[in-house]
Formats: sequence, structure tokens, C-alpha cells
Amino acid sequence: MDRLDRKILRLLQEDSTLAVADLAKKVGLSTTPCWRRIQKMEEDGVIRGRVALLDPVKVNTKVTVFVSIRTNTHSVEWLRRFSEVVGDFPEVVEFYRMSGDVDYLLRVVVPDIAAYDAFYKRMIARIEIRDVSSAFAMEQIKYTTQLPLDYMMIDQAKSGED
Repeated sequence: MDRLDRKILRLLQEDSTLAVADLAKKVGLSTTPCWRRIQKMEEDGVIRGRVALLDPVKVNTKVTVFVSIRTNTHSVEWLRRFSEVVGDFPEVVEFYRMSGDVDYLLRVVVPDIAAYDAFYKRMIARIEIRDVSSAFAMEQIKYTTQLPLDYMMIDQAKSGED
């Protein structure tokens, strides 16, 4: 990964619909070498996919709920089952295993509190959970899907790459 790869990634994070010719022009390459770099980053898993970002209000998922979960069970089998259960719910858009007081954190998007309550009841009917605490977001102040790329340079400097 060099400076041009990082520039390509920055531009694609801003607009993944850019034509390769336009992208190449912006980074100072011809089309074929730019396309090859993109292909390599896709093959290497750096670029995992290209998606459309939807407006939550227009698709009626305007309520965001952060769900903190505590459990009495910490076995591999329970985590596998819990992961399957959580994975079955399209409302869960993020799912983390945490350190500290909370065992798991979910980000859930729904149209309203009644829809969240229905989700909650379906979830607890499928798996035993010791404690669930829900926090409703009042306002989204920052949201981005763009990852910072400067840390790549630090990691590459340690390994001696460009």
C-alpha cells in the first residue's frame, strides 16, 4: 500500500460510484493501472465491498437503540447460539463483544419504540439473557462509514513499506 492506494481508498470512501477513468485522473494514473490497484485491494480484502448508503428516515428506521447485554453464560456454545440469534435480526446493524461491565453491545435500528419492543420480545424469547439495558439515541451528531487511513502509514512505517 502506497500513497496512491491510500488516495484511491479516500476517494472511494467518499464516492464508490466513481468511474475508474475519473478515479485514475484524480490520482494521476492511467485507467488500467488504477483498475489493477483497485482489483488488488479487493483481492487482498482491503476493499470488502461497495454499498449504497440509505437515508434511515426514508427507509423508516429512524430510531437508533444501543442495547447493552449482560449474560451469566460465557461458553463458546452460548456465544455461537447468541450470534446466530442476533444475526437473524435485520434490525441489528452492529454487534460487538465487549470488555468491562457489559458483555455485548448491539446497535439496533427500528421505526419506533413499539417496533423496538417487538424486537426485544422476539430476541429474549429465543435466548436467555441476564440483563438488557436499552439507550435510545436522541440525535445523531456524527456518522460516517469512512475509516481513517493515516494509521496505515504508521503500520507501514513499522514494517518498512512506502
